[in-house]
Amino acid sequence: MKLGEIPSRIPAAGRVLLGRNRQGTWVARDQNGSFGGLFVNRAQALKYARSIGQVSGGIVELAEEIELDIF
Repeated sequence: MKLGEIPSRIPAAGRVLLGRNRQGTWVARDQNGSFGGLFVNRAQALKYARSIGQVSGGIVELAEEIELDIF
């Protein structure tokens, strides 16, 4: 599996996407745009993603840019 590739065995509803935005800030958000945040470094973004109790689908680190789009 390559960086940024989303494994098919992980249910879409539970995924947390992790990556950097255009400004270089780390972003962690769920795939549906229900929650997320901006972080100074990868470690803090990963810590946030892991701390979300309802996330059961895993964390996917993206190679491409990601924006914090919360609906």
